[in-house]
Amino acid sequence: MSILVTLIATTAIAGVVGTGLGGLIGALLQKDSNRVVSLLLSFAAGVMLSVVCFDLVVEAIETNVGIYVVIGAIALGVAVIYILNRIIDRKTNPEVAHIDENHSKTADDLNELIHSDHLEHHRANNDSKFSLFVAGVVMACAIALHNVPEGMTIGAAYASNNGALGGAAIVLAILIGLHNIPEGMAVSVPLIAGGMPKWKAVLITASSGIPTIIGALLGYILGEIGPVGLALSLGFASGAMLYVVFGEILPQAILMYRSKRPAFSAIGGMLVGLLIIFA
Repeated sequence: MSILVTLIATTAIAGVVGTGLGGLIGALLQKDSNRVVSLLLSFAAGVMLSVVCFDLVVEAIETNVGIYVVIGAIALGVAVIYILNRIIDRKTNPEVAHIDENHSKTADDLNELIHSDHLEHHRANNDSKFSLFVAGVVMACAIALHNVPEGMTIGAAYASNNGALGGAAIVLAILIGLHNIPEGMAVSVPLIAGGMPKWKAVLITASSGIPTIIGALLGYILGEIGPVGLALSLGFASGAMLYVVFGEILPQAILMYRSKRPAFSAIGGMLVGLLIIFA
């Protein structure tokens, strides 16, 4: 089996199957899952934080292309994902009047987490099919902003391991698969609550993991260019994940469950990540 086929298959399991499983769990719960999703998201964020800081960034530094290149790549990853996320928010927030002086500027509910509230808004107003389509595209883009960087970490890890299945690549695939379970719940629960049939919500949720494959291919191709390309791939993916963790997942997890438990869950995730990397 070729390297690319193995990479695609591995990432598909991590992205599509992991997200789809989360969607199925969300459909079966049939209740408000904010607290459950909050704790799972914060735990997954902690695991990914360990992987980024103690594995990916270290590998990027070990390419010996210079610390400034690595720092620049990390900063670029943060900036790109932040700007794209900012564009989506600025274009969509005015549609649903909920961001004001009494509401935080980040999501505090499942439907806001993936912008499904905009889809529900258009449905409630009986808007045109085109409006529904645009709302669906926006929702898909919001999900892709999480999944593409996740896929890039797997692809970059494959490149750093010379395309071999194992080591950091397989660990990352497993971790991202687990990380995608609460994200899948976050996608399916509000869709079902908005009136979508469960089977359709689970199918859409599973398909939302496809951008992970695209990210993996990008990460691998860039990493194969040489040491500089590998450092850029690892650094960019790390920066993107750092923004997703600190700029979105952790703030949202804490707002969805206003207590100290998400913080402890994130710390537990970091410790588990260290155990996985170094045990």
